[in-house]
Amino acid sequence: MKILVFGKDGQLGNAFNALFDSLVLPSDVHIQYVGRSDCDISNGQAINNFLEQFKPSLILNAAAYTAVDKAETEVELAYAINAKAPEIMANYAAGHGATLLHYSTDYVFDGKKNGFYIESDIRNPLGVYGKSKAAGEELIEQVFERASQGQFAIFRTSWVYGDGSNFIRTILRLAKERSELNVIHDQYGIPTSAQWLAEISIDFLLNQNFHLKKFASGIYHAVPSGETTWYELALLAIGTALGAGVSLKLGVESIKPILAVEYPLPAPRPQNSRMDNAKLRLVIEDVSDVSKLHYWNQPWDEDVRSYVNQLVKNGLI
Repeated sequence: MKILVFGKDGQLGNAFNALFDSLVLPSDVHIQYVGRSDCDISNGQAINNFLEQFKPSLILNAAAYTAVDKAETEVELAYAINAKAPEIMANYAAGHGATLLHYSTDYVFDGKKNGFYIESDIRNPLGVYGKSKAAGEELIEQVFERASQGQFAIFRTSWVYGDGSNFIRTILRLAKERSELNVIHDQYGIPTSAQWLAEISIDFLLNQNFHLKKFASGIYHAVPSGETTWYELALLAIGTALGAGVSLKLGVESIKPILAVEYPLPAPRPQNSRMDNAKLRLVIEDVSDVSKLHYWNQPWDEDVRSYVNQLVKNGLI
């Protein structure tokens, strides 16, 4: 089996690389990682050439245009990467009987719902980034509506952190530079570890013999259980670093909660990014052994603590 991973330079791409390196793979499993230097995914022909050359049976699309504010002025580029590229991958998968796992975002919603979003809730993105990701979801669905073979899943996730730039690392960097910090406390979501996301993706897709599973094509919310705010996440990250002995200018008492309207940005953000994971949870629990329940039983905050402690151990704070 051939596995093609787009987005090798990102947090999720790095997590897939680390995960596959930790596994004993059968000799017939071949993995190709694709980054910016390998293939310009804003160029449709380049994507097609790569797919036809490698001929994957599984495509993991962890690549995306994620500069939320820059997307407001780089509209064409955002749509090329977040909408057109996934459509090309879907066309290949549908035409060759392959499997596509594409990653999307909470930004496809406007954040006005009370409570947790489910997969069937209406998409109503606020900014260009969210609109381009919503367009990518719709194009994939349209391709497979016409297809007689292949399968797809779209994993919507949120607040991802891993090996790369993310909110937690930014907050910890600022905590070494500043003695006071304002953090938004009225936007809600679920921090998602890239490692967690990679592991649950592989359990969803592959059996113990690394053969592709059959699953119901569609959208799944791939986030841990629970909820928090950016402010509470900042408190947890800084408190964990201080508890691990890191010297910071900033203490938790010097973090001030503010409203989102007090921190205006070029692109609007959803106020509520909470997503219900029940649909994916049922699939994983149905097809996996009891040891897989740790995906849902371990609170998101324990993963954040482990992540920060690992950063400390690796000298990255």
